[in-house]
Amino acid sequence: MEFKQVQRMANLLSKPFAGDIFKLLVNYRDISASEAATRLGLHIKTAQDFLEELSALDICEKKEVYEKKRPYYRYKLKKYQFSIDVDLSSLTDKSSQTDSRFLMKIRERKNANAVFTVARSGDYISSVTIFIGEGRKKKERKISLTKAQGKFLYHLPFPTAQPLTIKEIMQQAGIESEHQMEILDIVEVLDENNVIEHGLRG
Repeated sequence: MEFKQVQRMANLLSKPFAGDIFKLLVNYRDISASEAATRLGLHIKTAQDFLEELSALDICEKKEVYEKKRPYYRYKLKKYQFSIDVDLSSLTDKSSQTDSRFLMKIRERKNANAVFTVARSGDYISSVTIFIGEGRKKKERKISLTKAQGKFLYHLPFPTAQPLTIKEIMQQAGIESEHQMEILDIVEVLDENNVIEHGLRG
């Protein structure tokens, strides 16, 4: 099961009324959102949304029926047993399997609203503080870096220097390829906050 599906399922199961609705589905042949809502003292939209999500996750089947020419849905349980298997590999950024982003040239942006804090050892950056907004509305966001990210930013070209590709910076910093995802992640954060700028692709 992909992580997004697990999140949806966990969200449903965390509802305080989840067990009560499942009990109705187990003990009734089928049930409408209105019947479930009035039985449990819920708002009809709350029951409707819950049952619709169960249908979307293929745990319930819904059938359109008519009463006095007015259509509505009835829900029937399809699965009496189900398990949640978390496939964390689904979170892998598939685009990282190519080198295209590693050939993007970057450098620190001039007058960027950020402060790089050097570690006591003096050979890597321990954290970066980004200032967002202006004047009294200015907020600061401090990001603690992994060792690999810190080494990468320590070798990030200054605003006046020639930009380098991400791959070149990683090589200069002696960063192994197993850390490539966390490097791309911090580059994305810095890019979104205008701390770095792009040059030409290699």
